Amino acid sequence: MKSHRLIIKGGFLFIMAVLILSSSYTGMASADKAHTSKSNSTKKFYSVIMQDGADPWMYKHSDGFYYFTKTTGNNVTIWKSSTITGIDAAEKREIATGGQNVWAPEIHYLQGAWYIYYAKDDGDNANHRMYVMENTSADPMQGTWTDKGQITDTTNRWGIDGTAFEVKGQLYYIWSGWEGSENVSQRLYIARMSNPWTISSERVEIARPEYAWETNHQPNVNEGPQVYVKGRTINLLYSASGSWTNDYSLGLITADTRSDLLKPASWNKRDKPVFASANGVYGPGHASLTTSPDGREDWIIYHAAKFDGSGWNREIRAQEFDWNRDGTPDLDEPTAANEQVSLPSGEPKHTRYEAENAVFGGGAYASSSENGSRGSKAGHIDQPDSYAEYTIKIPADGSYILSARTANGTTGMDWSTLMLSVDGAAPTPFYITNKGWENWGLSTQLLELDRGQHTIRFSKGDGYGEIDFFDIAPVSGRK
Repeated sequence: MKSHRLIIKGGFLFIMAVLILSSSYTGMASADKAHTSKSNSTKKFYSVIMQDGADPWMYKHSDGFYYFTKTTGNNVTIWKSSTITGIDAAEKREIATGGQNVWAPEIHYLQGAWYIYYAKDDGDNANHRMYVMENTSADPMQGTWTDKGQITDTTNRWGIDGTAFEVKGQLYYIWSGWEGSENVSQRLYIARMSNPWTISSERVEIARPEYAWETNHQPNVNEGPQVYVKGRTINLLYSASGSWTNDYSLGLITADTRSDLLKPASWNKRDKPVFASANGVYGPGHASLTTSPDGREDWIIYHAAKFDGSGWNREIRAQEFDWNRDGTPDLDEPTAANEQVSLPSGEPKHTRYEAENAVFGGGAYASSSENGSRGSKAGHIDQPDSYAEYTIKIPADGSYILSARTANGTTGMDWSTLMLSVDGAAPTPFYITNKGWENWGLSTQLLELDRGQHTIRFSKGDGYGEIDFFDIAPVSGRK
């Protein structure tokens, strides 16, 4: 009987052990499932596509990719992306120029080859001149960029912001330059081209600062010309007023494709800006126009001040626009800084993780946010052991862009970092520009992720940073 009881008791213990293990396994599975951070699918974003930069140029090529560049210092950097909003984390290539103060580069595809137009000097602004380089490769991220030298007219005067365009088989070049050798005002000039690197006529002035909104700061400027042809209407968008002020705005000059473009009378300037500070966005200027990935929408890409009065400390924004019946762009006003808008048509949906839904540690926690997407944010990641952690679910192996709405108001620091770690790997800096608290920007990171669950952790870096949310989006069409 004793032995029998022991056998029964042992069986009971075995059965109980199996039940406990089974319950534990089920509980662990439920816990894993519950631990997957809350997410929602979205086709919205907040207009900022790069948290730092000026003089944006975006060109959508026939291969379906966007080629983008901006002012980056002493070199020219080009980005290649399948989407407008993914440009910040896209593949990029840096190209040496051998000069200093390289301003407002543009990348064009003309007559079967790639060309980059840019201005540079030797450290003295008075020596700013325009240059061009060529690449005959099908992909400008590959092949050799060959210096084609200075591009100039017979005056060889100060010049920047050159852009090339073609009308009825004839190439033209428009740029911003000085009339003489002194920085009194910047005017817009046009000349014919015999090929993409050679001006073949005298320069002709087609615009100068004349209206009150163009002459309210010294020196007076007309600069950043960009040309877009719609039907028979040639639209010349340009920037005027002080680029270092909130007054910087876009103006519009038009011409008919049938007119003689080397005659100043062919060009008609609007007396008021067509795109100016509004809705908490300051100093919009130096824009380029493009289309959505599926070609169904038109988008303006422009720079603006990061905050009221920040001057040349700028970010890059994007928004959809319409066309007027006369073939001119109806740009309306800049989208409000805290207004969500639809992603460009044809871009994949994002999976959004609200930052306040983190697993927090080391004193980090969620708090209310005046301008947050849902009224809350993750912050106080202030100590060496502070973190906010999320478990995300990836549907397929591939490249993904993590884009976070971030804020940084750290005193005395232009940039802060949080440390970003994936699946417990060594963390890397996640950069956040200083715009002030509750003035949200955009931080991005390209990730290679396998199908399944992954852990994303933000921990303490240099300075301080907060997160409103982060999106995960696939890099579609990547080559």
